[in-house]
Amino acid sequence: MIVLDQLTKSFPGKPLAVDRLSFRVSPGEVYGLLGPNGAGKTTTLRMILGLLTPTSGDAVVNGCRVSEEPLRMKRQLGLVSASAGLYQWLSVRELLEYFGHGYGLPREEIERGIEKLTRIMGLGEFLDQRCSTLSTGQQQRTNLARALIHDPPVVLLDEPTRGLDVIGSQVVFEYVDQLRQLGKAIVVCTHQLDEAERLCDRFGLLHHGRLRYEGTLASLQHETGKRSLVEMFLAILSEDQIQKQVAS
Repeated sequence: MIVLDQLTKSFPGKPLAVDRLSFRVSPGEVYGLLGPNGAGKTTTLRMILGLLTPTSGDAVVNGCRVSEEPLRMKRQLGLVSASAGLYQWLSVRELLEYFGHGYGLPREEIERGIEKLTRIMGLGEFLDQRCSTLSTGQQQRTNLARALIHDPPVVLLDEPTRGLDVIGSQVVFEYVDQLRQLGKAIVVCTHQLDEAERLCDRFGLLHHGRLRYEGTLASLQHETGKRSLVEMFLAILSEDQIQKQVAS
């Protein structure tokens, strides 16, 4: 489980990047933290990962507080990012061994993890190929396996389909569903709202660092009177524009 409690980040001379953000994601749940570029999604992830110190508030993963135990907390997390490249000169097996050692896992546990991930992610046909030879879909499966080698209870996906074609995106959809079935708590940060509707159980709509709406698609439709996430965000943007005009 992951819990954010009034998480806030400010930078000198700028509006709040993240403004008292709170949400909870349970095991086996996919939560979409959605918003346009600049909404605060990446800043939020960096605070969860311990790369940025919150101005106030906290993030808790499986009982570990980022403010108190940042190193222990990182072992509870797996990160999948479209920008996280693979080491092209390593084979898939070598890559997983490398990251397993980086997390301090004993060799026997790494080998068991590779065996399990090979079965779940379908890595067998290219496990001993260099990463430089992999197709886009194979690279994405390897990227997912890399994030799971230490069997984290919480998985963060940052724009996981960015730069992927239809086949590569479908790979992500299929394996996010597998992670859900494995009982992982999953946070998906994306601005691809149509894809989020397919992936996520609940949504948090983030704009200018603030959580504007939160709930299932059905509850958000009822609350906003809009049918799709795209329409909801357009309504938020329109409200903000009206408020700016009134204020001026």
